[in-house]
Amino acid sequence: MSQEATYYRTTPARTAKMMVIMLGICIAGGAIFFAMWDYWISEPAPVVAMLAEINTVDPGTDTGVSLSGKTISTDLVFVESSDLLELGFNALPGEEGSNPTITANVGDTLVLNIRNDGNTFHAFGITQESEGFRGVIHDTHLDTQNSLLHKDESGVVEYQLLEEGTYYYICSIPGHRQQGLSGQIIVGPAEAAAPPAVAKPPTGVSHEFVLDFVESDDFLTLAFNALPGEEGSNPEIRVNSGDEVTISATNLGRSFHSFGVTPDPDDFNNVLWDSDIAAATNPLKPGEGGTTTFTAGAPGSYYYICTVPGHAVQGMQGSFIVE
Repeated sequence: MSQEATYYRTTPARTAKMMVIMLGICIAGGAIFFAMWDYWISEPAPVVAMLAEINTVDPGTDTGVSLSGKTISTDLVFVESSDLLELGFNALPGEEGSNPTITANVGDTLVLNIRNDGNTFHAFGITQESEGFRGVIHDTHLDTQNSLLHKDESGVVEYQLLEEGTYYYICSIPGHRQQGLSGQIIVGPAEAAAPPAVAKPPTGVSHEFVLDFVESDDFLTLAFNALPGEEGSNPEIRVNSGDEVTISATNLGRSFHSFGVTPDPDDFNNVLWDSDIAAATNPLKPGEGGTTTFTAGAPGSYYYICTVPGHAVQGMQGSFIVE
């Protein structure tokens, strides 16, 4: 007995619907792709990013070099000619200001503010190699996701100079250094540290000053002797190391105040030479006064302030210069 085969067929309507769905998927995919066209073409080939970072040199950290505390700050901007054949920092080669030479000393800290004003991407690094893009020193690449700067992007490189010699700041993208993106960093020997200032013995000379606490009506502005902008406000005091100094102060305001000489106007806890009049914990009340006598210490620039927290910031501070 024969058995007939079963055949499955679809209708023309279902076929048309399937074709419409497939066409819609293609159109949507194409729209997304072309809408993100700038993104697809903006990313450099992975091999370029890899080449920009290969062969970095780690100088190590155990150098024994004392930092000078001096910061050398320079702005470096990637610029390009319209045909992209010439590249430079700050200006094109041959123009004034192109690839400026940076001079510093061992122990200084180099701070380079980098910005890309070009239309292509760039990478930054410091090397002691006089040619090529290899040998970039560890941690002198820009601190970005892939160390590459696109148009209008910026970054900062901070590097401590621990060895005398000639360095080069470059674009570490292969070929860009040869097109002009290279400048010198000349590092000289460490500068001799200035000897610490030492207080001189008593000179026998005496000075007397009056520094009264005054306030604006709204208590937003504070000062000594007169409000800012008025004659006699926060007068500069200038004496010699070893001189005897007497300061008298009266609280002419409605709040509480206290007095002291400090190395930093923000450091109201570090009062020098027993120069206190009252204290933040036991200040002068309105109408009260006090006197302090002390010997001026080592030469330098100091400040007299109200040691009640916040009052120096509101204006109760003046220069106290010891020569």
